[in-house]
Amino acid sequence: MSEKSTVPPAAPAAAQGKGLAAGTLGLFGSTVIGLASTAPVYSLAATIGFVVLAVGAQAPIAMIIAFVPMFLTAYAYRELNRAVPDCGTAFTWATKAFGPWVGWLAGWGVAVAGIIVLANLAQIGSKYLWLLTNNPDLYDNVFLVTATGVVFIAAMTFISVRGLQIGERLQNVLLGIQYLALALFVGLAFWAVFTGTAPEGSTVPQADWFNPFAFTSLSGFTEAILLCLFIYWGWDTCLALNEETKDPKRTPGRAAVLSTVILLVTYVAVTVAAMSFAGLGESGLGLGNEGNSEDVFFALKDAVFGPWAWLLVIAVCVSAISSTQTTILPTARGTLAMATYRALPERFGRISPKFRTPRFATIFMSVVAVSFYVGMTLVSENVLADTILSIGLAIAFYYAITSFACVWYFRREIFTGARNFLFKGLFPLLGGLMLTAAFIQSAIDMYDPDYGYTVIFGIGGVFVIGIGSLALGVVVMVVWFFFPGSKPFFRGESLNRETAVLVPEDEELPLLRSVDGGLM
Repeated sequence: MSEKSTVPPAAPAAAQGKGLAAGTLGLFGSTVIGLASTAPVYSLAATIGFVVLAVGAQAPIAMIIAFVPMFLTAYAYRELNRAVPDCGTAFTWATKAFGPWVGWLAGWGVAVAGIIVLANLAQIGSKYLWLLTNNPDLYDNVFLVTATGVVFIAAMTFISVRGLQIGERLQNVLLGIQYLALALFVGLAFWAVFTGTAPEGSTVPQADWFNPFAFTSLSGFTEAILLCLFIYWGWDTCLALNEETKDPKRTPGRAAVLSTVILLVTYVAVTVAAMSFAGLGESGLGLGNEGNSEDVFFALKDAVFGPWAWLLVIAVCVSAISSTQTTILPTARGTLAMATYRALPERFGRISPKFRTPRFATIFMSVVAVSFYVGMTLVSENVLADTILSIGLAIAFYYAITSFACVWYFRREIFTGARNFLFKGLFPLLGGLMLTAAFIQSAIDMYDPDYGYTVIFGIGGVFVIGIGSLALGVVVMVVWFFFPGSKPFFRGESLNRETAVLVPEDEELPLLRSVDGGLM
């Protein structure tokens, strides 16, 4: 057998795979998981206030502008997935386009973002669960909140290992609760505004809120866009499940584009409703009040829902817990793919024979997330808060690499037709450039000691955590390079432009081998 393998054009991708349960998800289920991965209720609760503080009345147009690079990047994911429906997504595609070193770092960016957000989602879900008791002795108890967060991660890990179908059913319910709460919030807020029962300072929606030329501060505009990028992040989970999706070449890409559009409508509607109901004042319920910025829904829940305010608290809790499970999925499958192509040790490629899931990778990533969560909490809750602020760097990093990978991978096809020029060339290129600019500007802003909650080595703790976590990837990659098992990957033998989507010969082995030990 030769060292490189190719797939005949007619070969169905679903038959290739890595031992995962093919054909499990349809378009609806894939879209649900893409939406749930963004934790829409939690993302809005934690972001709207800071966006308003940054750009004032221009918050809705900031949401729309931030959507543009996400939408353009979704097309890059869609086109790459059609050509290579591999669960390694950014890692696999970047390796095929740019080689093993860039591809490995793209995979690292996905893992870093997943681990950081898992810790913070567990914290939020736990905090809101205990807020339902209305007892500060419980929701302010660091040990209790942290222990509950660990239980959430463990429970979602158990569900993820047991199979995608049970996870899909759970997400259908949890996302339904989230969107019911958001629909009620929008409906009740607008009803109060237009019937004159809203609190003092409320206002009907203004056309100027959507004026892209009304921004008065470049730094405020940049900060708002970066904040909004975070709330859109997560839709690419449906691409990481491509090998477990019906029609894997088309369904995941369609779900990704559909998810981003639904998120745009959701985020803009809720932002406009919150601004109309609360106004932009700097006191009371006004969104210009810094005291409301950390959690807008918590600040407005009693005024909007009255005695039913606990519904919004449950929605935020459910949102965080739901996203905990959907965040585990892509990180585990990304490391599974890396092991399959020898970019990680073999054991990460082990598949559960019974449940057809990446058992070892799922458990390992969850253990790392728990260790990170507990460790950061022990050091300081401020450090934990800064980790979530730093996540924008990892997101922009691997999204930008994927966008550029699309352009380079299809470079010979871009000018063969209008569709190829737009979807394989122009859209991904613009998305990559926007995300690169966001990464650079974000890093510059984060370097300021006043950015975030901590200062490390005299510079912003957010910068140190964000850049440091990516730099750590370079160190780990170099260390792995010196292990004999890594040689097929770094020599471009186990994964290159011509490599097919690989499947293990045995579910306990990460790579198909010939009798003499060479790659088939």
